[in-house]
Amino acid sequence: MGRVYVAGVGLTKVAEHWERSLENLMAEAAVAAVRDAGVSGVDAIYVGNMVGEVLQEQAHLGAIISEAIGMNGVPAFRVEASEASGAAALYSASMEIAAGRADAVLVVGGEKLSDGLAEEVESALMMGGRNDQVAAAGASFLSLNALLYRLYIRHHDSSEEEVAMFPVLSHEHAAGVPHAQYPFKITLDKVMASPYVAKPLRRFETAGIGDGAAALLLVGERLAGKLDSPKTELHIAASTDYLSPFDREDPLFFSALARAANEALRYAGIERGEIGIIELHDATSIMAALSLESSGFSGKGQAGKMAHAGEFNLNGTYPVNTFGGLKARGHPIGATAIYQVAELHLQLTNRAGKNQVDGRKAGMAQSLGGVAATAVVTVLKQA
Repeated sequence: MGRVYVAGVGLTKVAEHWERSLENLMAEAAVAAVRDAGVSGVDAIYVGNMVGEVLQEQAHLGAIISEAIGMNGVPAFRVEASEASGAAALYSASMEIAAGRADAVLVVGGEKLSDGLAEEVESALMMGGRNDQVAAAGASFLSLNALLYRLYIRHHDSSEEEVAMFPVLSHEHAAGVPHAQYPFKITLDKVMASPYVAKPLRRFETAGIGDGAAALLLVGERLAGKLDSPKTELHIAASTDYLSPFDREDPLFFSALARAANEALRYAGIERGEIGIIELHDATSIMAALSLESSGFSGKGQAGKMAHAGEFNLNGTYPVNTFGGLKARGHPIGATAIYQVAELHLQLTNRAGKNQVDGRKAGMAQSLGGVAATAVVTVLKQA
């Protein structure tokens, strides 16, 4: 298998883009990534998107993006894996490079959630679970997270205040970030005073609704040496589990994420302690805590305590969500994983601006579909 490199990134600001289309947002990110890499064309295009067929009544996004950026004739496909759709597109694209079938592949993730009401978006997210069982019973993604939250507090020596530190952390890092949806700080008191969406989960412990697109330009070894753009080496792994966490042996342990993290580290040839930055799928505060614990970066019940102690700050042991994560940078579903990897790339190529974490040579992005039924883990290394 050949090596795979990230050679270019493109990001749009996450916001409620009332005046723009999903196609327009994704085309902007795609063109930016191609220009950043300095290539003139690509061999394939992969698009990550979850709910375009529901909110925009539009499928066939691969062909639409190839047309929008003037690359007709290029094989182009949409990939879907719930909230990990962008990561699934990245996985597919990287396999083309690694197999030697392509020298340059464009990966674009995009979502336009503001085209739907909050209730419609929440219903669309439940397509990541079993609609005939869970959603039909009146459960939602947030209520499932709240159940895990209650179990977590009951089974571990932890508190709601400790878990609620994760949105505070994300907003701290997002302050002043140009592409972040919520680029401002919040206090723990403000999080704890926000209304419940499903007790004990509070509104400020959940990611909001936003629109955005991000893109990556992947290249293989043959092309990498010919480009002047800064590059990082990519290693990616994926795994799946039961859709409902309550069908698993331990609902508080994301076994798919554990497997994918171990595999990605093995592919990269590094140890867990060599990871210098972690981009978490913090769709809710409890997902952030469970992700760190399941992937081996924290002991069980300890993630919140580590957050309180500053271990995940920009100057901490494991800087987490260095541009704000899903909570503060924003969570435009199909684009989220692409934002995560693009932000890691900016960090490792010393282009992270005021959020630059120095001296780190490798980072990990964790992308989850549903309640960790799909897990895709990407490790980037300095090239």
